[in-house]
Amino acid sequence: MTEVQATVAEIQQAVQKRRNFAIISHPDAGKTTLTEKLLLYGGAIQEAGAVRARRNQRHATSDWMELEKQRGISITSTVLLFEYDGFTINLLDTPGHQDFSEDTYRTLAAADNAVMLIDVAKGLEPQTRKLFEVCRLRRLPIFTFVNKLDRPGRPALELLDEIEQELGLTPCAMNWPIGMGDQFQGVYDRQGHQIHLFERGERGRKSVGETVINQGDPRVEQFLDSYLYHQLKDDLELLDGVAPAFDVLALHRGEMTPVFFGSAMTNFGVELFLRYFLEFAAPPGEHESTQGLIPPDCPEFSGFVFKLQANMDPKHRDRVAFIRVCSGKFIKDMTVQHPRTGKTIRLSRPQKLFAQERESLEVAYPGDVIGLNNPGMFAIGDTVSTGGKFRFPGIPSFSPELFAYLKNPNPSKSKSFQKGVTELSEEGAVQMLYSTDESRRDPIVAAVGQLQFEVVQFRLQSEYGAETILEPLPYNLARWVVGGWPALERVGRLFNTVVVKDGQERPVLLFKNTWNLHQVQEDHPDLELSPVSPLE
Repeated sequence: MTEVQATVAEIQQAVQKRRNFAIISHPDAGKTTLTEKLLLYGGAIQEAGAVRARRNQRHATSDWMELEKQRGISITSTVLLFEYDGFTINLLDTPGHQDFSEDTYRTLAAADNAVMLIDVAKGLEPQTRKLFEVCRLRRLPIFTFVNKLDRPGRPALELLDEIEQELGLTPCAMNWPIGMGDQFQGVYDRQGHQIHLFERGERGRKSVGETVINQGDPRVEQFLDSYLYHQLKDDLELLDGVAPAFDVLALHRGEMTPVFFGSAMTNFGVELFLRYFLEFAAPPGEHESTQGLIPPDCPEFSGFVFKLQANMDPKHRDRVAFIRVCSGKFIKDMTVQHPRTGKTIRLSRPQKLFAQERESLEVAYPGDVIGLNNPGMFAIGDTVSTGGKFRFPGIPSFSPELFAYLKNPNPSKSKSFQKGVTELSEEGAVQMLYSTDESRRDPIVAAVGQLQFEVVQFRLQSEYGAETILEPLPYNLARWVVGGWPALERVGRLFNTVVVKDGQERPVLLFKNTWNLHQVQEDHPDLELSPVSPLE
């Protein structure tokens, strides 16, 4: 056994006390608010920041970037590590806005579980459906939290039916709402057979007390309005008769989703959800690699980079690599192999992450996320390990839909401009493509949505002092050429398309519309095109 290895028993014990998850939702479903309240109950923060913050209020803990504070939205994923009830929890907070869905896809690669957040008034929305499909491809166990019960919304049974019909998941109501909107008084815990009545705190900003009553307690009718009491009895009788029993194995297979009702803004149902999540969520599991499945209790350390972030600390202009630990035990200053470069590197100055805040870290176990200073060594998808040169699957880039030349109008800022473009491209804030015409040196910004353009220009100005001008291009589809340049040379000239290259010098075709794409595919049936970048 090497000095950096731990016993299998030690690793197994650590794995059983770790839970790792990401929250997926449509914008405005309340994701950042739920994140804040989980941190509040976990004791990681003392007071939750109002997401719809006025200038004199705190900003949400997870929204640390300056533009996030100005807009009141999440535009970059963060990691929030906290302890609760003996568990170490890694919460991977993701952007809700669809313009930053690629950042969310990358973050889901590091998650063991997902929490699907639904607005009770709107039900399933487009972005939620898209992210659900990513979770399904990764076979993630999915918990569902129906939010905003303190506002008028759709009937609970109707939402359960929608989940089953549209997503093909079997929903199991773990608790049941008592009233809705102004009449919302709490939830009934179907597993514990208890009624949880919540006190309304100061706009939900502090953790509040609650009254818990057993189902058969005669005081129930004193606390609940008569109408709500009889409605609850009727609903529970119906559920007990037709609803399936909860099956934790079906949850872990991705077939069943436990459903919780509550209100993150007013704290109703949040702590109850957290307790059941920790009981039933999947612990860190095995990962596929080029050498087969790597179990978490493998004595050799391994992990992969799923995110890069520049300038988390504006004072130091740093670059941080987020590494998901997959197996073994991480120890500060350990030496690992880096298969992509063939180098052996020392992992020094590791950090425990809590949004923008960081603390020095000595050890970490599977399921944990560690931050490492990244002076250009790491790329998204990189594997690091002490156990040979195997690699975990890479993380692909997805097809962008908006394109524009990014121009630097100030020659004296060329160095800052180039540094910013390079670093923002490496962290995946946006994709950068390049013309095959050597005389055109301006990079092409390739984005999923218009807001990404704004973020790139804002960050280049605020973090690098480089003012920029965008020159839009008339394309809305990109496809990578499978087989690279040799495959492209075999087909000869292409009409109604333009050939560019990505940051790894791979050929990418840009099309004005789907008709152009189909025309090229019909003219060249042997040319294989992909909407995602090839994995190395």
